[in-house]
Amino acid sequence: MSTSRAEATRARLLEAAVTAFSEKGFHGTTTRDIAAAAGMSPAAVYVHHRSKEELLFRISEQGHQRALEVVRRARESSNDPVEQVAAVGRLFSRFHARHHTVARVLNYELAALSEEHLATIGELRSATTAELRDLVRDGVSAGVFDTPDPALAATALASMAVDIARWYREDGEWTLDQIGDYYSDLALRLVGAVPRSSGTTPVAKPRSSSSLPTSL
Repeated sequence: MSTSRAEATRARLLEAAVTAFSEKGFHGTTTRDIAAAAGMSPAAVYVHHRSKEELLFRISEQGHQRALEVVRRARESSNDPVEQVAAVGRLFSRFHARHHTVARVLNYELAALSEEHLATIGELRSATTAELRDLVRDGVSAGVFDTPDPALAATALASMAVDIARWYREDGEWTLDQIGDYYSDLALRLVGAVPRSSGTTPVAKPRSSSSLPTSL
């Protein structure tokens, strides 16, 4: 099998595993379920992945790497902490909505990972939290965030979009843009963002969503 064909097959199996894990949970899913969803024989799973747990790890690793990239993109979108945190709220919430099936697996099936794989995912989560802690501390130091506990505020930023994956549906009540705008404002309020001109009122308007990437 050529390299490109093998990669395509692995990707197909990962996609099938995401669907199966999100619908039945890790322990309720068999390799036969995954193979059937991918249109392959059960034996094909083991040709490309050593175990069902390895499939879960690859899904988790890729998903957490993408989540970290989302936060880094938000921080790189501006030099202003207020605009950065608004971007975090918008892009992180859009990520969890747009990729809600993967996000459900990432957040609800971690306990099924091996100790070694769980440690790897823990490092990615810690890196995301560190980015957010640096952002909140920068805003506090600049006098544009008003929060008594920057570390806790960063943890809240990291977790506030997670539940979107549970309730979001493409045909649901809110669009990606509506969710992004709402969570952007929510992030600003969470850190107590204040306008540079007054330094008192805990209100700040994020820049227009048209100036931020919307492809997440």
